[in-house]
Amino acid sequence: MQLFQEQLFIGHSGEELHWKIEMDALSYAEWKCIARMILPYTEHTPFREVIGIPRGGRILADVLHNSSSRNTSDPYLIVDDVLTTGGSMEEFRKTNPKIQGKDCIGWVVFARVQPPSWVSALFQMPRKWVDNPNSPEYHDGHCPLVP
Repeated sequence: MQLFQEQLFIGHSGEELHWKIEMDALSYAEWKCIARMILPYTEHTPFREVIGIPRGGRILADVLHNSSSRNTSDPYLIVDDVLTTGGSMEEFRKTNPKIQGKDCIGWVVFARVQPPSWVSALFQMPRKWVDNPNSPEYHDGHCPLVP
């Protein structure tokens, strides 16, 4: 099974997509390595408990579980494998009774778009404005490759 697949499919948001990141291609050892890659970024924001979004976030939640602080003053950590629009993360945060109204942080392995401000991505697709040199953001000094 290939991690990156060129195929037509419908994402969770109902959007038609032309390529897929097939996280079922990863072994458990690779998931453990991904968790190890994420953990240094959580040192200054410990999390009380990790909750995986069904189905994509469950393995990551499992491998991150032992790193939970179990301190009720720390935020919950919500994880998922691939963020396509951010809708699943936002919906889960608002509708899961365990975390409604509670402080949360989020992590995803891959983000196809810029994630919500409370979510971090280990790997993120470039911002779309990079492909549009006429965009004012292109010249705002935030891109180290562009003067």
